Amino acid sequence: MDELFKENERLSGAGDRRYASVGPVGELDEITVCYETWGEFRGDNAVLIQHALSGDSHAIGWWDRLVGPGKPIDTDRFFVIGHNALGGCQGTTGPRSAAPDGLPWGSRFPRLSVELMVDAQEGLLRHLGVEHLYAVAGGSMGGMMALEVARRNRARKCFLTATCAAHSAMQIGFNETARQAIKRDPKWLGGDYSPQDPPKDGLSVARMVGHLSYLSDQAFQQKFGREKHPEKGIFQVESYLNYQGDKFNLRFDPNSLIVLSQAIDDYACPSLEGCLAEFLVVSFTTDWLYPTHQAVTLEAMAREAGCPVRRKEIDLPWGHDAFLLDGEHQGALVREFLA
Repeated sequence: MDELFKENERLSGAGDRRYASVGPVGELDEITVCYETWGEFRGDNAVLIQHALSGDSHAIGWWDRLVGPGKPIDTDRFFVIGHNALGGCQGTTGPRSAAPDGLPWGSRFPRLSVELMVDAQEGLLRHLGVEHLYAVAGGSMGGMMALEVARRNRARKCFLTATCAAHSAMQIGFNETARQAIKRDPKWLGGDYSPQDPPKDGLSVARMVGHLSYLSDQAFQQKFGREKHPEKGIFQVESYLNYQGDKFNLRFDPNSLIVLSQAIDDYACPSLEGCLAEFLVVSFTTDWLYPTHQAVTLEAMAREAGCPVRRKEIDLPWGHDAFLLDGEHQGALVREFLA
């Protein structure tokens, strides 16, 4: 286990990570999926949690507003499954993993798709003996994976928050800017950098770009305004972004950011024709990264396919991060949806 992975385990507080070998997926002959579970499986109560791009298997930690004992996604009632997506760097096979020659995959890691990421999840469900999900839930990148699971009729219910069926030009532009920040770091070396000397500066800037898109203008103004840091003599927002960028290097891999962001940029759900799932679609008024009109599109796709669907726009000032921070409004909707 390398230092980055050990530090991620410390930061996330993950206490019971397990690993499943699930066979071949795409061009990869054998993959490992890192996962955690909570609750007791009773055959018809499995809920799969899908994480955002930088997330991990510890759903009871990063989504603690919604997941846990007595929470809307109740681990006393449901068998809740958290996992790390294919291409990640927190236990599941990704570019940092060893290839058959014993060296990191690096630039040789095959191009991913959301469909392949869900193929890996199906392997995990087989490993766990789960034939069908009661529900799948996710936001941002996780919402796209959840949508793909529902499209395959693998879940009875699907909760989508702060997500879309296909990225817009602006969303692709944000991701490409982050990718270029990494690729233009001299230490990137075409993706075949040493794990001990990765392109940290590029990854830091990529994370700063992400954080600029995660918060709303209102949230930035309320949180920072034009205040200066009392010791550093720079704006508080500058200090915040630099801190977030540096911290990200402790738990993430640059190549994983590249392959995962490319996969969600490529994804475009064509329709929900033939889908039998029931949908809850949530968006937030100040989320300019995944705006409400994309939730309207998801609702229309579900209605066109004849799927039961409820859509709700929630008025909160936190931007895209609202899907992680809001337990009250989302929580009430999810609790009713899963009742």
